[in-house]
Amino acid sequence: MGNNGMEELIPLVNRLQDAFSSIGQPFNLDLPQIAVVGGQSAGKTSVLENFVGRDFLPRGTGVVTRRPLILQLVSASTEHGEFLHCKGKKFTDFNEIREEIDIETQRLTGCNKGISPVPISLRIYSPHVLNLTLVDLPGITKVPVGEQPVDIEYQIRDMIMQFICKENCLILAVTPANIDLANSDALKLAKDVDPQGQRTIGVITKLDLMDEGTDARNILENRLLPLRRGYIGVVNRSQKDINGKKDIQTSLLAEKKFFESHPAYRHMADHMGTPHLQNVLNQQLTNHIRATLPALRIHLQSQLLALDKEAEIHRQYTPDDPARKTKALLQLIQKFGIAFEKLIEGSGDNVDTAQLSGGAKINRIFHERFPYELVKIDLDETELRREITYAIRNTHGVRTGLFTPDSAFEAIVKRQIETLNMPCIKCVDMVSEELIVTVRQCTNMLSPFPKLREAAERIVTTEIREKESKCKEQVQLLIDVQLAYINTNHDDFIGFANAQQKTNGNNRKTFENQVIRKGWLTISNISIIKGGAKEYWFVLSAETLSWYKDDEEKEKKFMLPLDNLKLRDVERGFMSSKHSFAIFNTEHRNVYKDYRFLELACGTQEEVDSWKASLLRAGVYPERVTVDGETNGGSSGDLTDPQLERQVETIRNLVESYMNIIYKTVRDLMPKIIMHLIINNVKEFIGSELLAQLYALAEHTELMDESPEQGQRREEVLRTHAALKEALSTIGDISTSTSSTPLPPPVDSSWIQACKSTTPSSPIAGATKATARGLAPTAPLVPAAAVPVRSGPPAPLAGADGTAGRHSRAPPGVPRTRRQPRHTPAVKPH
Repeated sequence: MGNNGMEELIPLVNRLQDAFSSIGQPFNLDLPQIAVVGGQSAGKTSVLENFVGRDFLPRGTGVVTRRPLILQLVSASTEHGEFLHCKGKKFTDFNEIREEIDIETQRLTGCNKGISPVPISLRIYSPHVLNLTLVDLPGITKVPVGEQPVDIEYQIRDMIMQFICKENCLILAVTPANIDLANSDALKLAKDVDPQGQRTIGVITKLDLMDEGTDARNILENRLLPLRRGYIGVVNRSQKDINGKKDIQTSLLAEKKFFESHPAYRHMADHMGTPHLQNVLNQQLTNHIRATLPALRIHLQSQLLALDKEAEIHRQYTPDDPARKTKALLQLIQKFGIAFEKLIEGSGDNVDTAQLSGGAKINRIFHERFPYELVKIDLDETELRREITYAIRNTHGVRTGLFTPDSAFEAIVKRQIETLNMPCIKCVDMVSEELIVTVRQCTNMLSPFPKLREAAERIVTTEIREKESKCKEQVQLLIDVQLAYINTNHDDFIGFANAQQKTNGNNRKTFENQVIRKGWLTISNISIIKGGAKEYWFVLSAETLSWYKDDEEKEKKFMLPLDNLKLRDVERGFMSSKHSFAIFNTEHRNVYKDYRFLELACGTQEEVDSWKASLLRAGVYPERVTVDGETNGGSSGDLTDPQLERQVETIRNLVESYMNIIYKTVRDLMPKIIMHLIINNVKEFIGSELLAQLYALAEHTELMDESPEQGQRREEVLRTHAALKEALSTIGDISTSTSSTPLPPPVDSSWIQACKSTTPSSPIAGATKATARGLAPTAPLVPAAAVPVRSGPPAPLAGADGTAGRHSRAPPGVPRTRRQPRHTPAVKPH
């Protein structure tokens, strides 16, 4: 059976996997599972029940196994079963185990014969079993039954593939002897995922039900469809035996008698039967663990180090000790304050690489979102100029003003300053919400104590809301302060003199590179002979009006200086769908090529008005209309007075200059106000006031009552920590010289092709006739997996290098073969 330490390691690793699953931590230990694969009624259930020696699996017609059953067999002095979903409950009655499997299966799949890939985990302790981990999978079916989906065959195949595709999963391919081996669904699936046959063990059931005069000797001797690990035959109870409640131990004795007395199998009786199959599977598990001991030791050590600190904390914590509770409360609040400050200041231990959070998100609000909200303030150029016009006229009253009035400028500026209130308040709201999210993120560390977490989150959130209210009052005060005094003496303010110079065009060099507007316009007065109206991309700057072929601005068509240009309205034509205006030169020179004026068209009147306003900013004014209707540089509408036009443009420049100062001031002060009145105050509150307020609560003694989940986790962590130490100690005691059975050599199946032309359609009969004619196969006569497992080192193979000797003797009853080639090994039977 191998080293006893190895036998102890299998159930220990099983306990580790369950413990880590309970606390939600990954434990990806690469242990093999043995997946039992076969068609319906192939005998999989009987094989597993024979291993345990008890009837405990559901039986019936159709698909009985509808969820994978992970069966862990653990050798123990007592006999009982445990389900992972029923922790702590021991099932001593195996009929109750069968009922629980049925109930748990129907819980997910219902009663309509549906299937589910979610496994059921069952562990059985018994003195009659060897340590094994097997997965009983649904039987392969072809036709849906009852309310099963039409693709039930493919669902079952996909489920089986999820298990047998894993490299460390051994495949127990169960095939009944009374069907053609070439039609075995289990062997076909195994061949798909394991073409070299390194992980497949064949199990032949129902040997006692074969037709009279036939046997499976050629299969069990690995002559027909050879497998590297060979085939093992078993004889299960018949349906009559099951109905008659025949004891499994009696059935095992009958199985042994069958092989010893049958003329075709008695020479290999020692290598057949359920006990031998159980020994072989147990040996495969121990072999794999031995091969992975170094990696297993490293893995266990890393898991132990990861749990050391947490286990020490849990070990020292006493739930009913008031002094421990007080100390734990103080430590948790200190950690909470440090975590909050680190998230805000950006010096956290765990840096989020997926998204912005905490201080980084608040920084984005300050320097991206808030400026964007300021830019979003709707500024209608046409409406602004109209307001300036009315303000100037209302300021002058009945008189005709000769100078630009200060009061009109102040009235317009104050209206613009008032619009800043909304984006400032919105900035405060965004920062407050992000602080609350940060607080909730930090209170996750208090989740083991739900009452403490709820109280801390409520108190800090209330403090944030109070500071938010005060901050909004301060923001309103900031707006009121700006409204209280319009500082026209500011160093950055353009001043009236410069504004008038800009208006008159005397200071254009300062704004030479300033782009005022871009957009599409149609030149509509080009004659049809020269191509007709065309649409171009126009760029208006303080000095020129240029147009390009398209908005990529690579091919410039023309650049028109703005000197001595005026605007003129153009009446909309009867057939025209666009609104137009014209540009002309006051010195009666051509504006563009042979054209005395340039007629530009837009889709809507609003676009025309907007372009006019932009041209006004560049110093291109409308022509004036005299009393007799003659034109002389004005425009129809409100702006008919050149003096008034210059005053409007002057105030427009002044407002723009002063508001740029206000925008700069507000962008600078808002982050400072929020940091001082909200963020810094909240950090100080958590560090100095939160603990006192928690103690002031009437129920403060209950704050450190831990949740049931935390108590369970503490027990799981301590149990897992102890199991890890035990596992490392067990590994240390295992002798590195533990012997194991090596993987059998490859099987040479070339003889099958040689005898195909002379064999009939029946595989079993064909192989028998081939043997009778003396066509000896070169495959091993005895399956390598069928070598008996003994305590201590196994018997050596015939050859010094693990291959068979030159004169290997065939078992009794088997035709003696010719001399074996060197490259074709054969196992020497015991």
